[in-house]
Amino acid sequence: MQARSDVIVIGGGPSGSFTALGLAKRGLRVDVFEEHDEIGVPSHCPGHLNIKGLQRLGLYPLPSGVVQNTFRGAIFHSPKGEKFTVRLSSPVTCVVNRSLFDKHIADIAEKAGVQYRLNSPVESLTIENENAKVIKAKRGGHGIEECFSRVVVDAEGVSSRILKQIGLSPLNRGMVVNGVQAEIDNVDVAEPDMVEVFLGREYARGFYAWLIPTLEGTAKVGLATKGGNPKMTLQRFMLKHPSASKKLRKARILNVAFHPITLGGPIPQAYSDGFVAVGDVASQVKSTTGGGVILGMTCGGIAAEIIREALEQNDCSGKFLNAYQTLVKETLGFDLSVMLRIRKALNAMSDTQMNRVISLCNKLDLEKTLSNLEDIDLQGRSLIHLLRSPRMLTALSYFFFLYLAANP
Repeated sequence: MQARSDVIVIGGGPSGSFTALGLAKRGLRVDVFEEHDEIGVPSHCPGHLNIKGLQRLGLYPLPSGVVQNTFRGAIFHSPKGEKFTVRLSSPVTCVVNRSLFDKHIADIAEKAGVQYRLNSPVESLTIENENAKVIKAKRGGHGIEECFSRVVVDAEGVSSRILKQIGLSPLNRGMVVNGVQAEIDNVDVAEPDMVEVFLGREYARGFYAWLIPTLEGTAKVGLATKGGNPKMTLQRFMLKHPSASKKLRKARILNVAFHPITLGGPIPQAYSDGFVAVGDVASQVKSTTGGGVILGMTCGGIAAEIIREALEQNDCSGKFLNAYQTLVKETLGFDLSVMLRIRKALNAMSDTQMNRVISLCNKLDLEKTLSNLEDIDLQGRSLIHLLRSPRMLTALSYFFFLYLAANP
């Protein structure tokens, strides 16, 4: 059987669905191929999202039941247990039920005309005369169906299997950390409107651990680490961490999910003839926090507009689709570059140096300065704004000094 559409999207996560939605709104026929038999299942990441970012995408407020909690700030725990708190005047982030959130985006896309093909893993992709030929496994994995379109959008996630098939360089595996997240109950949370972040190499080398309160007495706890067994590391964190164990020692784990997180910045090239990559597969992720939902959907919106222009001009060549990467760089390039530099600096620091940074933040009373934080997705631009404060300039200078000391 052969089927044709204007655009085929590989992957029904937020990046894929939002790209498909943008294409359908522009009058294009779009098919989304999703390997699982249900959108949003399994759920991998905690779903901690920036409210302003959702508003920019036209997605906030979200339907009842999708948002599990909202937050006014964060508490950062140094490796030795000192706390630094940043509290804003109004909620700036929310945590969502990722399964319901993904379904919500897909429902909007379906109402706009997008067709979803569930339980349809893409086996291979070839490009023929600027026409994308997708070969997928049929429902249940039996038989092969060939489907054709002028353009394919790859939103497959970190695996990058299709990306590598067409000869593009995948994300930097040296900057991938292994994440694990658990939903728990019977947890003692004193400030339910604050996210908690735990720093230190002993429990989360190359990243951090987190505690995100959801409903009363429940929370999402997780971490990512560069080495070791993530599940065992999480168990040790919950039982042994000096600060976290007081809240989590009696917690009951309801479910556990694992997910790799790419922190290495965007891939060198996210386009080819009849092909565009969006989201995690293109490493369009905040290197500081590992968050990629908002950035992936932002890039998906850019991709939809460039693809529409390519089809109108009857030119789906890589030369034309290069405009997608150019526009992504113009929109997010500075912020992504700054976040990557911060991540490399954090990774280079010892726990002792990290303790000094947290102590300095408290001594400088940086909570007042950071309460003016404008946007946690566009961190480069937010940092430039904050540098107007002498306190912030002092802290950043010290941070840079420690980075140089760690990299002589």
